[in-house]
Amino acid sequence: MHFHGYLWAGDKAAFDKEGARRPESPAFALSETPPMQTAHWLLKPARLIRGTWADPREASAWLGERLSAALGGRFPDTETAVTERLAGGGDVSYGHYLARPSFLSIAVVTCTPNSTCPDLGCPITSR
Repeated sequence: MHFHGYLWAGDKAAFDKEGARRPESPAFALSETPPMQTAHWLLKPARLIRGTWADPREASAWLGERLSAALGGRFPDTETAVTERLAGGGDVSYGHYLARPSFLSIAVVTCTPNSTCPDLGCPITSR
């Protein structure tokens, strides 16, 4: 098991266009906007991965650092809770307005296996 980090910041109007955020859409693979389901980041191109870790504590620390920087030092979860969720095969994602209309989406996705979508392959090794 390992973990991939994803970060997207952009106009909330683009985020709200759900069609391109669904894997069945032809625009899905071309769009950098976050997928509707966090595990579906694994279906996106590997170039969108912002970090990969074998240790859930390192993945959690990356998430915490990014959130703290974006939110001015306010991390909405404890690092321990995030680490436990990742270690159990779960995913963690947050969305937050920066300055309207800008929106931040950040996620750490458990890869091989993902508990939500165990049949998804790794975007690095399966392409």
